[in-house]
Amino acid sequence: MSESLRNFDIAINDAQELLKCYDLLNSSDPKSAPEVLKRATLIMILTAWETYVEDIAKSLFERKFEILRGSQVNTFIENQFNLRMKIFHTPDSKKTKQLFDDFFGIDVTKGWVWSNYQKPENVCAVLNRWIKKRGEAVHRAQTDMTKPHIIKRDELVKCSRFFTELAFATDKTLEACYL
Repeated sequence: MSESLRNFDIAINDAQELLKCYDLLNSSDPKSAPEVLKRATLIMILTAWETYVEDIAKSLFERKFEILRGSQVNTFIENQFNLRMKIFHTPDSKKTKQLFDDFFGIDVTKGWVWSNYQKPENVCAVLNRWIKKRGEAVHRAQTDMTKPHIIKRDELVKCSRFFTELAFATDKTLEACYL
């Protein structure tokens, strides 16, 4: 288990604690449990994923290119990597695959398989849907109370489980190559 995955576990637990706060408020008075807590939980889950991807990529970069340290080639590659990391936000399946393929020669999505997901394409589709939902939660406040909420409580449990499994599968895939 990488340090990046250990940090992900801490971050995902923070999101789960926020969901517990929602549950506590909802158990005493369902009308007082602010929906913003569910949106914040979703945002925190996706932020944990984004941080994991960035951290593991930086860790791999340091290991893979350590031998070149101090050379002009390393300076060029490091500048390219740092530039990519500055614009690497919202790691959907395409961006994540491209990052690891470009710098490490690994199609990380091929390892995205676990009990409920037997095909990487399905994982990519679900990841992209969660990314889209996170965008809605960040950029669209719930202004029309007659419409359904952006995220339901049971969806958050599925989301948390999905990203925990995804981070674990990614770590396992990269571990086979570099960790």
